[in-house]
Order: sequence, then structure tokens, then C-alpha cells
Amino acid sequence: MKKLLITGGTNFVSRYAAEYFVKQGDEVYVLNRGSRPQAEGVTLIQADRNALTDELKELHFDAVLDICAYTGEHVTSLLDALDGEFDNYIMISSSAVYPESNPQPFEESQPVGENYLWGEYGTNKIAAEKALTERVENAYILRPPYLYGVYENIYRELFVFDCALGDRKFYIPERDLSLQFFNVKDLCRFMELLLETHPENRVFNVGNPESITAKDWATLCYEAAGKEIELLRVADIFTQRDYFPFHNYDYRLDVSKMCALMPELTPLDEGLKEEFEWYTTEHPDIWRKPYFDYIDRELA
Repeated sequence: MKKLLITGGTNFVSRYAAEYFVKQGDEVYVLNRGSRPQAEGVTLIQADRNALTDELKELHFDAVLDICAYTGEHVTSLLDALDGEFDNYIMISSSAVYPESNPQPFEESQPVGENYLWGEYGTNKIAAEKALTERVENAYILRPPYLYGVYENIYRELFVFDCALGDRKFYIPERDLSLQFFNVKDLCRFMELLLETHPENRVFNVGNPESITAKDWATLCYEAAGKEIELLRVADIFTQRDYFPFHNYDYRLDVSKMCALMPELTPLDEGLKEEFEWYTTEHPDIWRKPYFDYIDRELA
């Protein structure tokens, strides 16, 4: 049994991670403001990570899973409060740290830098990575592509599920972009593997090794809902993000280092079916971007 500190614990990845490690028999502490329901079986440390005082005093953790670090200040304030009372540290970063000018697939050894699409989000993640590596030389940094799965709180797969459930046609950009995904369950499995094996490499791209076209992704979402898709292509005179949940941006990560340690991953079709079952069973309260308003007004 490990004693873990998970930042967040109430939304998507951090909530899934909290429940995952509780089920593994670990002692799980979550650090959040206490404004949302907590996962069953966790111990809440109620605080704002940017205003920590002595909430972590006299606590020692086998590992810190920093899932909600978005800036250098987030990392610095947490490390100050922990005062070295941990054995391992894993931070979830992002593939947004790679500038679009890098050759693809992006490799961990490539330089990081501003990406025109992700802007401040990517540069803030770079700052978080830097703040961590300057103080914790044995920390692990994970850079995922698009994450999906149970507890998804971004209106992406869920939007396509709503289209399928409403027997709607699906509008897709004329240019069929390429996408790369990673299931939240596999992310947790890999974090667990890192804590068990302690590989020498410290930075890992994580994700499915294969990319998928937007057309095939949408088709799999409809199939998860038990529906057949009818696709309509949209000319680029229309603003893509007004009707479709991805930017007009292709990128691929080289995940060979991850796959060498964990070759078996959740097939995308199986992961989408699991997400659909959760979505239609739990009916989560999420913010839905007004795609349908735009589609019905401008496209339909």
C-alpha cells in the first residue's frame, strides 16, 4: 500500500486517478478547495494549492501525483509546502509544450517552446516543468495528447454522443485532420508502473501509438452509441471550432518509450464504449459549448 497525494481529485483525470488508486488499495489524499463532491475512500486536504500554509505539515507521501499543475507557481507553492516530505513525484504536463515547428512525431528529446495554437497554456506548462525539474531531479513528467474516458468534462466525445443520441447528421471539416488519444485509465496504469519500476528516463510522451482521422474518430463515437453516422463535410469558409470540437491542427507524439514499458493499451473503440456507458448512466453536469446553435443556424 502506498500513501499518495493527488492534486485535484474532483474533475476528470484527477478524480479518475483518485478512484483508481483507492481501488488498488492505496491510501489516497486529495488536495483541493472542497467545493465539489469528493471521490469515495479518499482523505481530503482542503486548501488552495496557491495559498498553502501548514496543511501538509507532518505528512510524508510515497508519491505525489500532480495532475493539476498548470503554472510554475502551482509547482513551487506545492513543493514549498511539502518541504521534501515525499519519495516520488509525477507531473501531468501536456504535448502543448512542443512548438509546431518541431519535426513530427514529437520526441521527448526535442526542445520545448511556444506553440501558436496552445499559446499561454503551453508556455505555462513549460514553466511548470522547469520549476519541477530544477528542484526534483528524479521527478517524472508525462506529456499526453487528447485524453478521454470516464469523467470526461470537456464537450468533445460527449458532443458526438449527443449528436448520435439525437439522430443528427455529423458535420466534419473538409480537411480530415489526424488525432491522437490516450485513455485516462491507461494514464493511471502508467503512473502506477512508474512507481513500481522507476525507469531511468524521466520524461515520457504518453498516448496511443496510432493516430486516427477525425472521420474515423466520429464514426467510433457513433458506434459506441449504437448508431450509424451520416457525415457532412463543411467548407473552410466556416469557423471550425464553432461546430467541431478540435482545432485545425495535426500533431503526432512518438510514444515508443512508453510502449516499451507498457505495450498493452485500451483500444479506442472499447474506451469510447466505456465512456458512453458512463455518460448515459451518470448524466454528468458539464458545460456544453453551443455547437448545436451554430450548426442549426449556419449549416443545417
